[in-house]
Amino acid sequence: MEVWAIYSTLNGKGENKENKPFFKKTNPSSLILAFMSSNYPLIHLSLAPGKKVFFASDIHLGAPNKKQSRVREDKIVAWMKSIKPQTGALFLVGDLFDFWFEYKQVVPKGYVRFLAEICHFVDEQIPVFIFSGNHDIWMFDYLQDEIGAQVLRNPAIFNIQNIRFFVGHGDGLGPGDTKFKVLKKIFTFPIFQEMFSWLHPDIGIKLAQTWSNQSRTNPKDEKFMGEEKERLIAFAKEQIPLNPASYYIFGHRHLPLQIEIYKDIQYINLGDWIINFTYLEFDGTHVVLKKYQP
Repeated sequence: MEVWAIYSTLNGKGENKENKPFFKKTNPSSLILAFMSSNYPLIHLSLAPGKKVFFASDIHLGAPNKKQSRVREDKIVAWMKSIKPQTGALFLVGDLFDFWFEYKQVVPKGYVRFLAEICHFVDEQIPVFIFSGNHDIWMFDYLQDEIGAQVLRNPAIFNIQNIRFFVGHGDGLGPGDTKFKVLKKIFTFPIFQEMFSWLHPDIGIKLAQTWSNQSRTNPKDEKFMGEEKERLIAFAKEQIPLNPASYYIFGHRHLPLQIEIYKDIQYINLGDWIINFTYLEFDGTHVVLKKYQP
């Protein structure tokens, strides 16, 4: 069954730059988009009986080298295959790749098994939502147009079985981290992106991979700093009165966490697929952070 979903720029009014609502055909039959009066879209998603929603983030394919990346790619693909029969929707919440840039005619080579598995989900009418992260910030239209995933570049609120989930990668959110926030504005500035695209892919991708390796934190060094010092927890608490949800779900920190930050409200960090291999499962009632153990 085909569904027509309303899309919008993130102005909360369902309008594009010409101030007219616009529509785009989407395949997943369970997807309906609506918008709140805030800066984040509200997406309604229903689950068929017996189906679940899965979340994972921070796979960083390509790091630290081709050999080790391939081992982790095989592992994430094996996990995806194992959950597919029971999946009602799949969320990949940023930093899927250690670096990603879409030239007009070129994308980084590799990752074909992972990308093919996403195609299999989409071909079976399973909605796949991909969030860009700070390492794959230059996702444009390839994954959406060629693979059929729904690509989101900002956080969004999902109403699933009448339970609200606030979902985003987490980079640049919360107090502090001014240096990165400035860099993000530069990296997302269209003129800068256009100038980078002038570099031959062999040069541009090599430069970006070097930068990425230097900027990526070793997951083994990630430590919980306490609720008062965790930026994403502070951000989640700020959002409770503005964009209420039962679950605030992020990646970015590489630190698997599931803690109550207010009565019946949880902050969840998805961890990573470098050392933790963790994912989140929602069965329509319960939300559980799990570790993949084949």
